[in-house]
Amino acid sequence: MGYSQYGTADGYPIVNAHGGLACRLDVVAADAVATETGIRLISPDRPGVGRSDPQPGRTILDWPGDVADLLDQIDVDGFAAMGWSMGGQYAAALGYALPHRVTRVAIIAGALPLTEPGVFDELPGMDRLLTRMSLRAPWVAAQWFRIMGFASGVAPTLYGRLGACELGPADGGVIRNEGFGAFARMSHEALRQLSGAVEEYRAWIRPWGFAPEDLSVPVDVWAGTRDELVDASWPHRLASRIPNATLNIREGGHFMAHLYYREIFESLRG
Repeated sequence: MGYSQYGTADGYPIVNAHGGLACRLDVVAADAVATETGIRLISPDRPGVGRSDPQPGRTILDWPGDVADLLDQIDVDGFAAMGWSMGGQYAAALGYALPHRVTRVAIIAGALPLTEPGVFDELPGMDRLLTRMSLRAPWVAAQWFRIMGFASGVAPTLYGRLGACELGPADGGVIRNEGFGAFARMSHEALRQLSGAVEEYRAWIRPWGFAPEDLSVPVDVWAGTRDELVDASWPHRLASRIPNATLNIREGGHFMAHLYYREIFESLRG
């Protein structure tokens, strides 16, 4: 398993579940805030992503076992968990499967279970397309990811500019402020393994193995008012179904966490 750590080595541990078409590097920008707030931010790559070995056919509930093994090796017992975008359900899985170790969960710009009626159709068109291609024509999806990985490597500034334009004004501002190159490096690393990128989309359409109602640990649901990738009703619906959930709506887009890392960390640390 590939992973990176940010913040301070003796800080309060928070495990990050990265987004889709992203990797352990999606919280690089949180390093300074994590240090200032006394957080040890542990960010692993999921199987087949970045530097982690692949695991074909994996499910969301396979993830807690991987994380538990990693934390045992680096001497971490209790921890909080956060997950952004596609990573939201993986953070939720940690809270569900490891309630004796997880103190609190943050789901940031996350989705409802895509197997529930009508939810898949509420995804953005590109996510629906990539999911269907990954299921029905994985070799075509792999070529799509190959092009993305190549472009992010040979033309990082152009790749970052295009990403900023496509994601909308709110998220474009975040990408510009942090640097087009940083966005491209994250994408390039995320797409090192083409089959792993395909498996990411195959895994997220599989059943969670639990329902939002089954979570027993406290959960913060975070969402941006100008998120163009998440259905506006999802944060409210998700928070209403999770016991002990707190809904946090803030100004911002899909990358809203980059604007509120301090508040998110402080809430997770309690």
